Amino acid sequence: MSMNVPVIDLGLLPSSKDEQGKLKLALCSGGCFQAIGHGISNSFLNKVRGVAEQFFQLLQEEKQKYSRAGYDLVVKQVLDWNTRLFLRVFPEHQRKLNLWPENPDKIREVLHEYSIKLKQLVDLLFKAMAKSLALEENILLQDEQVEGLQFVKDEKWITVPVIPRVLVVNLGDQMQIMSNGIFKSPVHRVVTNTDKLRISVAMFNEVEPEKEIGPVEGLIDENRPRLYMLLSTMNAFRKAKYHLRK
Repeated sequence: MSMNVPVIDLGLLPSSKDEQGKLKLALCSGGCFQAIGHGISNSFLNKVRGVAEQFFQLLQEEKQKYSRAGYDLVVKQVLDWNTRLFLRVFPEHQRKLNLWPENPDKIREVLHEYSIKLKQLVDLLFKAMAKSLALEENILLQDEQVEGLQFVKDEKWITVPVIPRVLVVNLGDQMQIMSNGIFKSPVHRVVTNTDKLRISVAMFNEVEPEKEIGPVEGLIDENRPRLYMLLSTMNAFRKAKYHLRK
């Protein structure tokens, strides 16, 4: 189902109360919005999409050089299931560029620059939303032509429309826990297209796996009792994945 997805101008966030209000409404209602005014040029976004497409067009033998067995977001640096590549970019001291793909040409430099730019945007969002909350969110560069990302709002699947030069911000389960349920972590999915290839480039921002997370104390009172117990970050992730599978 197609429906309007909130559009937030990040360039206006620091000074515009209207834009700040739109952001809060988006986070409390659906937990997903599209970001404009992010300051990343269209030519650079095209470069990111380009190296991603070139990587997945490589021969399987070449991509297999960067594969790792198992599924562990904490330990593994690189993960390749033929259609997915996972790279740890932060904290920088844990980044292992020697494990990153060397082909296509410049892929390491482009993804490094992309991660730096998105980290700056995440910091901006932290400041905009950190009056009373600690946050976790991920930012997604969608395919510029093929729709596929959907999230649930008001018990309906909403398709995020393709808009050139727009980044999609999707709050995570940790954010919902830490906000004591005020902000929403949307159930989301990606649908396939039988006629067109779809590629997205995402960055996930999470607290360290050994940390415990729970609602911010200032958000717990008699009108809004504690909705979540303290959980380690990894346990919260696993519980969320199990819940989504069910």
